[in-house]
Amino acid sequence: MDAEPPADRPRPYVRVTGSLSRRMIAIASLWILLLLSGGGFALDRVLTGAITRNFDDQLDYLLTSMIVSAEIGPDGEVAFNRELADQRFFEPYSGLYWQVSGAGYEPFPSRSLWDRRLNVASRAPDGSVQTYDSREFAEETLRVAERDVRLPGSQTWWRFQIAQSREMLDAQIAALRQTLVRSFLLLGLGLIVMAALQTWYGLLPLKKLQRELAKMRGGAASRIDGAMPAEVAPMVEELNGLIAHNERQAEEARRHAGNLAHALKTPLTVIINAATAGSNDLPDTVIREARTMRRQVDHHLARARAVGRRGSAHSRAEVWPSIEAVERAVARLYRHVRIDIDGQKDLVAHIERQDLDDLLGNLVENAAKYGGGSVFVTARAEAGFVEILVEDDGAGIPEADRVRIFDRGVRLDSGKPGTGLGLAIVRDVAEIYEGTVSLEESEDLGGLLVRLRLPMAA
Repeated sequence: MDAEPPADRPRPYVRVTGSLSRRMIAIASLWILLLLSGGGFALDRVLTGAITRNFDDQLDYLLTSMIVSAEIGPDGEVAFNRELADQRFFEPYSGLYWQVSGAGYEPFPSRSLWDRRLNVASRAPDGSVQTYDSREFAEETLRVAERDVRLPGSQTWWRFQIAQSREMLDAQIAALRQTLVRSFLLLGLGLIVMAALQTWYGLLPLKKLQRELAKMRGGAASRIDGAMPAEVAPMVEELNGLIAHNERQAEEARRHAGNLAHALKTPLTVIINAATAGSNDLPDTVIREARTMRRQVDHHLARARAVGRRGSAHSRAEVWPSIEAVERAVARLYRHVRIDIDGQKDLVAHIERQDLDDLLGNLVENAAKYGGGSVFVTARAEAGFVEILVEDDGAGIPEADRVRIFDRGVRLDSGKPGTGLGLAIVRDVAEIYEGTVSLEESEDLGGLLVRLRLPMAA
């Protein structure tokens, strides 16, 4: 059963812009309708043209038969040596008619015309067959085929006409169109249903993802498990990575809070004991322990800032401007120290600018404070990392103490002011950004060399 949030906790407001399913089905339906409409129109034109041509071919056949059987009689008019076989020519108003016309002669009609006559349009005779629709009879529309012919033994151009009612042709076209409309409507409905089923099946993994997220929200699962389609799998991997990242940040926050509480517990106990006992050095004890607590608070605040910024994939800091800013600031504090900088000026590290300034400030200030008066800073690219070397000409640090010096509160030279947290903060912040910091001996200056490595920004 899917986990549901408590009823008293309102669901977060999500701005809904519409349904993906409805959008996909609407687009598919529109495209299907456009294609079927265009295809149906084209098919209707082709089939209607074929039926009309077949109808015209029959008229042309009758027209040719009539011309072949025609001859000039003794009186100079057209006569037929044989009658046309179709019985409809003999039935009045049967819908099939013929007529022969010539200049200076009365029209010679079929018996089916009865008391009507076909119109004879004036045009230059060219011997070709002309086919057209005519509405000269109010009760029926005719399809007319006509041809001008000069018969042997006559100088007159005779116009032979065959006319047939369009009723049969229109009925065939109407039946065809009715079949096309029904077929295409059924086809379109089937395609739309198929598109809807395809959309439902295609988006089904999102429903599964929603259920998995609901389980995680209810505490029934800690990550999204199960096989996912190739298109959804990258998103699921990113979600799992984001969840793991948030869990790590939450765990780090809990651990830092516990460490801070533990670090403040001892100074507070000392102050309470001194106050309870009425110690004469209570003011000095309070000041000393308050400084200790402040160092701890500063250290954990620096870690908290770095952890919070690390989540940004766009964390970028130009290295050279940061080095120049730190060099100017430290040079004002330690005017007797010479600070030289060198290296690539176009390096960009995957770190926030403020954190980079804090790291470099700690390292360069320590080199100026504990060195012999010369500090050399170098920036370079090394195997996908930005490598910053800070060297001084001081006494250096024995190899046995180079690991211990990173512990909080450890100071090898207690004769100079400081908190003992500088290198510890540098190490912690560098590790948060998946970098490293190490201590070595400077070959050029003879003192300490601090090697800070940070990931290079994409």
